[in-house]
Amino acid sequence: MSEIANRAAPAAARQEYAHGIPFGDAVRVWARIAALSFGGPAGQIAVMHRILVDEKRWIGEHRFLHALNYCMLLPGPEAQQLAVYIGWLLHRTAGGLVAGTLFVLPGFLAILGLSYIYAAFGNVTVVEGLFFGLKAAVLAVVVHAVFRIGGRALKNQLMIGIAAAAFIAIFFFRVPFPLIILAAGIIGYVGGRSGSPLFRIGGGHKAGTGPVLNDEDSVLGEEIPAHARPNLAWSLRVSAVFLALWLVPLALLIFFLGADNVFTQIGLFFSQMAVVTFGGAYAVLAYVAQEAVQHYGWLKPGEMLDGLGMAETTPGPLIMVVQFVGFMGAYRDPGSLNPMTAATLAAVLTTWVTFVPCFLWIFLGAPFIERLRNNVALTGAMSAITAAVVGVILNLAVWFGLHTLFAEVVTWRLGWFALDVPVLSSLVLPSLVLSVAAGLAIFRFRASIISTLLACAVAGLVWTIIAGI
Repeated sequence: MSEIANRAAPAAARQEYAHGIPFGDAVRVWARIAALSFGGPAGQIAVMHRILVDEKRWIGEHRFLHALNYCMLLPGPEAQQLAVYIGWLLHRTAGGLVAGTLFVLPGFLAILGLSYIYAAFGNVTVVEGLFFGLKAAVLAVVVHAVFRIGGRALKNQLMIGIAAAAFIAIFFFRVPFPLIILAAGIIGYVGGRSGSPLFRIGGGHKAGTGPVLNDEDSVLGEEIPAHARPNLAWSLRVSAVFLALWLVPLALLIFFLGADNVFTQIGLFFSQMAVVTFGGAYAVLAYVAQEAVQHYGWLKPGEMLDGLGMAETTPGPLIMVVQFVGFMGAYRDPGSLNPMTAATLAAVLTTWVTFVPCFLWIFLGAPFIERLRNNVALTGAMSAITAAVVGVILNLAVWFGLHTLFAEVVTWRLGWFALDVPVLSSLVLPSLVLSVAAGLAIFRFRASIISTLLACAVAGLVWTIIAGI
């Protein structure tokens, strides 16, 4: 993606846009946003809003929220897609490529570095202690996500019912996450199209507070820029390029390495995730953890929490945790390659197949975004999907809680029914204490996520050193 951006950037720099925003200025702004993109999608969107709307006044409030609503209808990280969308709106293809790539790059490099340390020194007391504390804090973070998203999405009994059904389906019957999202989307689409007020909820993040910048008062203005007007031929051409960038590497992996190779499995699995990751990273993590741990054997249960801790404390989308999953999968099954080399290649592959589709969705659909405005059927689908996501995240919280607080968990099965039951005697008391402390910090004292994670990491390190003495 970076090579495409490099080739497109000179042309963009030479082109004069009616809004008068230099391409070089936009690159510097997107780099600044990328460096500040901590705190999950809500924090990242707030940073973009503060800089692009409040500070630079490049884009108006209504257009910003309209773009965000469109991105929330898509699979994948909405904050990164919003950056691609606004970058494209300002400077067409080159702008979208630069904005989207820079948004991912700092997190990719940070998690790659942490993955090296984890793989090489994971059994060292210092690293072990830090991640022990992180696991306990991440549990509190996920529980907080359940309440935060649930409070926004579950506004009536129907939505609560959809969330409950999603939780029962994935927790007790192991129904695949994509099927749950598909079913919820169909229910919401039909309900929204019927005109039922129960489906007119819509998700979304609050963009900010204070005076509203009207579109006509922004630098971009109220009118659609000439380069952003719908052009089916352009959309099809650029979409074909990104479809090839996404699928051709997968075809080559299958042809040369076979379907059972770890690289092929990683590419195919995370390509599937790129299509079904509605609702953000938390929604899909339970399914990723289930498959990566139980089916592929890429990770141990506790390691998924370690990876989420990395993603929570580094800039960029939380879905970057899948990079760590791919890294560890290839590290443990490198074939003829050096384990670190294989792991690095797998991290790049995972990131590639996760984010290339995001560019595809935006470049294909953004020119026609106006046609989606006030579409009640799509609003209904998004409302139902968001409700289902709450149930899925609750499942993630329970799954993380079982594997964080207990050293042993057994599964009871009866036909399609399955239940994970902890062995009570295996309770890890320090994890319970840290999790409760993290919960109090976040819920009671409104501490930031990053400060809570760092404090628990230090506490975990201290405990590990004391326990080892």
